[in-house]
Amino acid sequence: MFRRPHARHGTTRRAVTLGLTVATIAATVASTSASAGPPDRTGKTDLGPQVTIFHPGMPVSQIQASLDAVHANQVDNEMGRQRYAFLFLPGSYGTAAQPLHIKVGYYTEIAGLGAAPTDVVINGKIEAYNRCLTEGGTANCIALVNFWRTLSNLSLRVDATGQDECRSSANFWAVSQAVSMRRVDVSGGGLSLMDYCTAGPQYASGGFIADSRLPATTNGSQQQWLTRNSEVESWSNAVWNQVFAGVVGAPDDAAFPDPPYTTLETTPLRREKPYLFVDAKGNYQVRVPAVQRDSRGISWGDGMTPGRTIPIRDFFVATPADPVHVINSQLARGRHLLLTPGVYDIGRSIAVRRPDTVVLGIGHATLTARHGAVPLDVAGVPGVVVAGVTIDAGERESPVLLRVGAKHGRSASTARNPITLSDVYFRVGGPHIGRTDIALEINSDHVLIDHTWVWRADHGVEGFTEGVNGDTDRWHTNTGRYGVVVNGDHVTATGLFVEHFQRYNTVWNGEHGRTVLYQNELPYDPPSQADWMNGDSPGWAGYKVGDHVRHHTLHGGGVYVFNQNDPSIRTRNGFEVPIRPGVRLHHIMTVNLSAGAIDHVVNGVGEAADMTRVGSPVYLVEYPAANDADRVRALN
Repeated sequence: MFRRPHARHGTTRRAVTLGLTVATIAATVASTSASAGPPDRTGKTDLGPQVTIFHPGMPVSQIQASLDAVHANQVDNEMGRQRYAFLFLPGSYGTAAQPLHIKVGYYTEIAGLGAAPTDVVINGKIEAYNRCLTEGGTANCIALVNFWRTLSNLSLRVDATGQDECRSSANFWAVSQAVSMRRVDVSGGGLSLMDYCTAGPQYASGGFIADSRLPATTNGSQQQWLTRNSEVESWSNAVWNQVFAGVVGAPDDAAFPDPPYTTLETTPLRREKPYLFVDAKGNYQVRVPAVQRDSRGISWGDGMTPGRTIPIRDFFVATPADPVHVINSQLARGRHLLLTPGVYDIGRSIAVRRPDTVVLGIGHATLTARHGAVPLDVAGVPGVVVAGVTIDAGERESPVLLRVGAKHGRSASTARNPITLSDVYFRVGGPHIGRTDIALEINSDHVLIDHTWVWRADHGVEGFTEGVNGDTDRWHTNTGRYGVVVNGDHVTATGLFVEHFQRYNTVWNGEHGRTVLYQNELPYDPPSQADWMNGDSPGWAGYKVGDHVRHHTLHGGGVYVFNQNDPSIRTRNGFEVPIRPGVRLHHIMTVNLSAGAIDHVVNGVGEAADMTRVGSPVYLVEYPAANDADRVRALN
């Protein structure tokens, strides 16, 4: 994401009504919040100390105080180990006299526990604001580093009572990568994806919304965004790359790139993220949505999202204190896995081998590699779902952080029941030095990647670079060669964000691959052109489709350059693909953020994104050009 320099980081850039009684809810909360002696975590509803469960009988002031305290701790805690989930039992929260105003900081999940989003109603606001990062927190106000937060499965009735004129003008969700909004119904006021109430420059670089009903939405400064399978009253504007798939009310894209909208009538492959809910008897369940093809609109308009329900007793509910061998034993017995909030040190792989296993993290549960381990290893079997998990590289190099399917093994995943990754994020460095060869490796056929951020960190805590030469040191110590490598066939990605890796950020070797929105920044920190060479060619493309591939489709892609160490560094192409009739790129672009150059958009076609056009994207409508008109538009 494009970040301007600042002191701290030194970088740029329908409803199912459950009808729970207050007594039932209170009993549920009691059983969830307390235990006498060691809990049985193979079937418990104790979700641990970092999970707070609210019920509608609680005073608004008590709920507000709990949320405010954690936000005060997390608003600047970008590299910390604290993780939180706030879950709301079915009912209504906040009143006209006392609306509930929630601010969401780092590593925080806000979610409803209803069977449908309309079962939990928040009267108030749920917001993320810019962070002001210089001059004592009054200047350089941006959302470019507002990462790692989650909002899902509730209705928001916007009420700005008590806020000033500017803040009362919208519900602000100023966020960037690794942030998802899913299954949210917003009404009563507008939604803004930028925070225009603080000082400038107010940049933002998100983001992702799915399965939601939205009011009039202001995109504002958001450089790129994917909205999938939703309903929107209106959408205001765009910056560089705005993609809509299966969205009722989405803007038309016929004038691309002015504005730069990319609109697909339907989403080719969809499985919504699993979610926790409480049934009418007060029992915790996990709903696993069904696979849909060529879908449009929300999944919950007629009630509960189609799919299957798994009782919580069928999950092993893990905490960071649980050794991997215990987790693997439970998985081998056929249990699913729920990872409660926290940082898990993983010295050997968590191995998912059984079909239809669900691995669900809440509160941004984080797996950190130790001793060069592969933290998560998923067999190429049908129906595995991994969701809500962040995976960190450790200081000893791992070959890969998440492997799906054996590299030379047989894939058993099927088109009817694909393996699915939802809101799975990767980080190489930041809170500590990280090293990996590959972050995400997909060897299995029939995989759906539904929103991921794969990040080799461009900033971190003090000592992050292990040296005195800043970003030059980081190039040699914080290493990640490839972000995403796809070797399997029939892999679909909806929302693929990959940044800063030292060779190809994404390599796609499988046949019949599809990507709906790709966002990439090339690495900021090559020390020199000699460090950024692919053989005799200057640099590595941000998106590479293997030379042997015959069928591949990309809708809405962008590659950005910012060579802060040496502005003379060049990259030949933003995209590299084989020239074949079955390989098609729709609506792609490159942009210079203020240093370096990308000579061409794809395969030697397209003007240079260089220092003569900083911040002005170079667009191609189609590659290869579909007709003479597209050729002219491409050249202009």
